[in-house]
Amino acid sequence: MSSEDGAARAAGPDRPAPEDYVAERIKQEREARGWSTVALAEKMAEAGHPVNQAAIWRIESGKPRRRVNLDEALGFCTVFGLTMDELTAPPMKHANNLIRGLVRERVDTAHEITQLQIDAKRLERKLRDVSIDLEHFANNGEEHQAELEELIHLEENAWLRRNNPEFARAREISNARKQARDS
Repeated sequence: MSSEDGAARAAGPDRPAPEDYVAERIKQEREARGWSTVALAEKMAEAGHPVNQAAIWRIESGKPRRRVNLDEALGFCTVFGLTMDELTAPPMKHANNLIRGLVRERVDTAHEITQLQIDAKRLERKLRDVSIDLEHFANNGEEHQAELEELIHLEENAWLRRNNPEFARAREISNARKQARDS
């Protein structure tokens, strides 16, 4: 059955409460993400559960509301990251869209921090391994040590010029002044 065929299936007054919950939850989830009905329709199509924008509006706001078929419900669960139980549960009454968005931002940020910590540990291991290899090179004598120190200095300056030109320029000026004073 297509989304258009489903549009004709409007619910009457004896409609089960979970159907109203689903409609409210869809609207809440969409608004909490700042999505338009068009954006939600696009995300549903990308998830393999196409529903057009007008059908979404009729589900959320129609008089009477349009019913949601099982395929569509599964699509909404996929797009919103909900279980079917969560989709059909009574919608939250006090957590407005701003609060829901902040909660989502908090969770996303906490997970991003965790990923950054994992990445930092991986990079620390890589730095340790490279440092060990460089230490072996430096242990071949004073000339190797001096050459390594000079190479590290040159690479750090090159990195600064590429990634922070203003700071690098200020550092060069400062070094030039220091050399002039020392001369």
